[in-house]
Amino acid sequence: MAMREIRVVGDPVLRTPCAPITEVDDRVRGLVEDLLETVDTEGRAGLAANQIGVGLRAFSWNIDDEVGYVLNPELVEVSEDEYQDGEEGCLSVPGLWYPTHRAWYARVVGTDLDGKKVVVEGTELMARCLQHEVDHLDGMLYLDRLERSVRKKAMRALREQL
Repeated sequence: MAMREIRVVGDPVLRTPCAPITEVDDRVRGLVEDLLETVDTEGRAGLAANQIGVGLRAFSWNIDDEVGYVLNPELVEVSEDEYQDGEEGCLSVPGLWYPTHRAWYARVVGTDLDGKKVVVEGTELMARCLQHEVDHLDGMLYLDRLERSVRKKAMRALREQL
């Protein structure tokens, strides 16, 4: 197990869709251990595999004192009539928080290391986390979801950081 370095915006791994996990081997078990250890820090809500440089579909979460993971997650349901517009940030976009439109409720289906079906669902912060992490696995950053004027401001702030 190892606390892994977080890749930041500009690293191409963050913009590359992650491949499905087809076989659970020692590499995948090690990835899950690293995801769990790396997310288990105060202030961290979720962590996708590509954020630690691994292009496989897996993420971990740390919400309300619950730490978990899911392999090959697919976002299968979001609320269509209830939304949230709270501030969102990202470990891969350090220090920048912007209002991001997300569904109030989300449900993800995937598997665990034993191949058993896993369903993760929630509202508010958990829903935001699920949507955010699946976006990462699809090669998207939360910056891509910002309203045009807010995205322009965010990109300017990002350039100033670099």
